[in-house]
Amino acid sequence: MFDSIPGAIESGLLYALMALGVYITFRILDFPDLTVDGSFTTGGAVAAIMLTGGHSLTISLLAAFGAGIVAGLCTGLLHTKGRVNGLLSGILMMIALHSINLRIMGGAPNISVYGTEQLFSSVSPYWVKLLAIAGIILLIKLLLDAFLHTEVGLALRATGDNARMIRSFGANTDLTKILGISLSNGLVALSGALIVQQSSFADLSMGVGMIVIGLASVIIGEAILGTRTVFMATLAVIVGSVLYRIIVALALRIEGLKASDLKLITALIVIIALVLPAIQRTWKQKLMAKKRSAELTGKSGGKPIGGGF
Repeated sequence: MFDSIPGAIESGLLYALMALGVYITFRILDFPDLTVDGSFTTGGAVAAIMLTGGHSLTISLLAAFGAGIVAGLCTGLLHTKGRVNGLLSGILMMIALHSINLRIMGGAPNISVYGTEQLFSSVSPYWVKLLAIAGIILLIKLLLDAFLHTEVGLALRATGDNARMIRSFGANTDLTKILGISLSNGLVALSGALIVQQSSFADLSMGVGMIVIGLASVIIGEAILGTRTVFMATLAVIVGSVLYRIIVALALRIEGLKASDLKLITALIVIIALVLPAIQRTWKQKLMAKKRSAELTGKSGGKPIGGGF
């Protein structure tokens, strides 16, 4: 049952970049960006075309990252300069990217990259490969942390917290939103490119539901590690992505469940991750209320507060 866990850990690490992108828009910018479902496929499509065209894996990944940035830039411009609702701008870009991705892939619904350069394909044993991948993901995480502590990064975080206040200090919130959305989709597209080289094929529908998976990773990670600092928050996202993949891998081993039930499993995981913290808060509030009531009753000598006889 546990033989699928190493593969789940690898997938979780590769999907962690996508989850970090979702974290930037949903948690830092408080922006509901649905471009993710399209830009994930864009990254995979660009990487597949580049790899099959004879380009190196590094160049292919950089091209995918750049394509994601352009997709995010378009969404950001629609929202800030076109004054289109944030949710609607993401939906419009996601729909447009479906046709764009099909054109990138030459009209084919899927492209095989079997036989092209793989990430750490020559590294063995397998656990060493996992450590190498984890090292790259952590390096990107640390670079993101460093960026979020720069002047521009602080402005980005402040824009999500209180855009009106940061505008009063002379900051250009439109620019910070565009930057954040572009960076987010760049990471999402990079994740899609890595998944393509891992699975050896790109598919037009590979990005469907990515936003939900990203949210699941963010929520699970935050529930376990919390968000006290930027370092812990981004680390929580990576841990949540890995745990999500492990949970899915184990769930699919349950008798009666099939690979086609993946979306249902994802929805259930997100529902549980959202509902449990709310239940915990309710129970804590009830316990605190009972404790205060008991303390007040004790101080009054067993008589109810309010001067009863």
